Amino acid sequence: MELRVLNYFLAIAREQSIVHAAESLHLSQPTLSTQIKNLEEELGKQLFIRGTKGSRKVTLTEEGMILRKRAEEIMDLVRKAENEIKMTDDVIVGDVYIGTGETDGVRLIARAAGLLQEQHPGIHYHISSGNASFVFEYLDKGLIDFGIVFGNVDLTRYNALELPCRDTWGVLMRRDSPLAAKSSISPQDLYDVPLILSQQESEGGTLTQWIGKEPAELNIAATYNLIFNASLLVDEGLGYAVCLDKIINTSGDSSLCFRPLNPGLENKMSMIWKKYQVFSKPAGKFLEVLKDSLAPENSDASDAIR
Repeated sequence: MELRVLNYFLAIAREQSIVHAAESLHLSQPTLSTQIKNLEEELGKQLFIRGTKGSRKVTLTEEGMILRKRAEEIMDLVRKAENEIKMTDDVIVGDVYIGTGETDGVRLIARAAGLLQEQHPGIHYHISSGNASFVFEYLDKGLIDFGIVFGNVDLTRYNALELPCRDTWGVLMRRDSPLAAKSSISPQDLYDVPLILSQQESEGGTLTQWIGKEPAELNIAATYNLIFNASLLVDEGLGYAVCLDKIINTSGDSSLCFRPLNPGLENKMSMIWKKYQVFSKPAGKFLEVLKDSLAPENSDASDAIR
C-alpha cells in the first residue's frame, strides 16, 4: 500500500466523486479508477459504492470508512515527520501536539508555551480535547507528543511530569436548585437526584466509588464528553453535573453555581509521553521550558527561557 495511493483514496472520499478527485489530483479519470481498483484488489475489500447510472457520486463502504480514518492518521504522521526533518539546527520551528481533558491546569501549559514563544515564535501548538481514552489512543498512535491525564500513570509505558495543581470534584447546578443552599455536597445528596456524569464515570470509576453506589443504582439522566455541553443541560434543568472546578465560569450573573464534594475528592494531574520517545526539536524544547518553569527555584517564570 503506497502513500501516493492512500492520498488518491482520501481525495475520492473527500470529493465523493472520482471525476472531481481526478481533477483535483491532475490525473485522468481512468488512471485514478485503475489505482483504486488495484487498491481494492490488494486489500480484498470494496472501498466505494459507485452511484447508479447517471450519478457520479460515490460513497464509502464500512471497510472504506475504516481505511479513511487510518489513512488520515498515516498522512498526518507523514506530514509531521517531514516538518520535523526539514527543520534546521539553528532555528526551532514546527509544531507541538498536546491532548488533554478539560481542566484549568492547561494554564500551566499555556504559560510555558507563552514563555517559549518569546524565544521561538516559529513554534505552533495544537491542543486536542477529549477524555482519557482519547488521550491515550492519540499518544500511543504518535498523533500527539504529550497528554494531560488525571490520577496514577502506568510508568512502565509512559514517562510522567506531575503538575503542581489539583482539580477539585464538585457539582455544577442551577442557583435556584435545592442543593445550592448547601456549602458542600455529600454522597447521600446525590443518591436520588438526576445526575449528569462524564461518560467514563457513568461506567464506574473514582466518582462512583466516592458515592458508594454502582452506576445502575444512580439516577443518571445524561452523560457528557465535554463539560460545556453538560453545563447547558444543567442550565435547562435536566440535572446536576458532577465535574471538575474552574472549567465553567459561575461568577457574576451566571445562573449556575459549583459546590465541592464532602469529603473532598481531588485529582492529581500529570503530563505524560511515551517511553523512549524521540521528540521533535519544538516538543523537546517545550518540555525543557515546562520543567524549568515548574522548578521550585524558578519562581520567576521568565527564567525558564535561557
